Amino acid sequence: MSPRDSDRTRVTHLTEVAGQSAARPGEACVIVIYGPDLGKRLQLGTAPFEIGRSAGNDLFLDQESISRHHARIAFDGKQYWVSDLNSTNGTFVNDEPIREQRLRDGDQIRVGRSILKFMTGENIEVHYHEEIYRLMTVDGLTQAYNRRYFDEALEREFNRSKRYQRALSLIMMDIDHFKQVNDTHGHLAGDGLLRQIAGAVKPRLRAQDIFGRTGGEEFGVLLPEIGLDGATTTAEKVRGIVEATPVRFDQQLLRCTVSLGVATLQDDATPQELYKRADDRLYEAKEKGRNRVVS
Repeated sequence: MSPRDSDRTRVTHLTEVAGQSAARPGEACVIVIYGPDLGKRLQLGTAPFEIGRSAGNDLFLDQESISRHHARIAFDGKQYWVSDLNSTNGTFVNDEPIREQRLRDGDQIRVGRSILKFMTGENIEVHYHEEIYRLMTVDGLTQAYNRRYFDEALEREFNRSKRYQRALSLIMMDIDHFKQVNDTHGHLAGDGLLRQIAGAVKPRLRAQDIFGRTGGEEFGVLLPEIGLDGATTTAEKVRGIVEATPVRFDQQLLRCTVSLGVATLQDDATPQELYKRADDRLYEAKEKGRNRVVS
């Protein structure tokens, strides 16, 4: 560690250590789950592992939001710790800003616009392959399903509804004035807004509903066995959740709204036709003034 880091006093609480086995070098790694080099695995050993915009770092991330020497992961003989190196935009563990914090298996480290997942333990190889499989279906920033999975689910549910003559509805949702957030507050604020809005909406849906990020600031919700009235009610609930959710970024509170379009399965010949009808209604909602549902 550098002199400035060794001068810091590390406070370890008993509750942090209880029940936690010591990590062993070579049985820990970080995986890029969002950002450039998605899926990249980097092994951790006993030497300090540095992250930053300088090419000399162990993990080189060429992003304006990342400092030249941004963060360090170090092994103290028993556990791995992550430290922020006085970066401009800070280092976060599980969305909480940190100066120094011990890492637990599964912790997510955010530096700039990249997110890393820390993994350790005897079954790390199995967990790594499980994580790679998960990355094929889930958007690392928002934890919603990604576009690929959403399209596959749309086709599957479309065919199932046609076969068994069951209702199926689709909600398309777009964050209003999202470009303005990026232009005014920067892309880190935009990422934070997407992550927090998705985190507010997803738990309020049914377990069988399929919530996906279908574009930059666009999301979709598949509602199996729900007709137009029920889907419109759900869309209005989502609209209200977003409007009432304060987004916290850099000691600021940002507010946002969404526009939503709703369509239910009728005589559509393909899943793409259902998607287009919902998308057309989404843009109608935006044209009518935003922060509204059109079904």
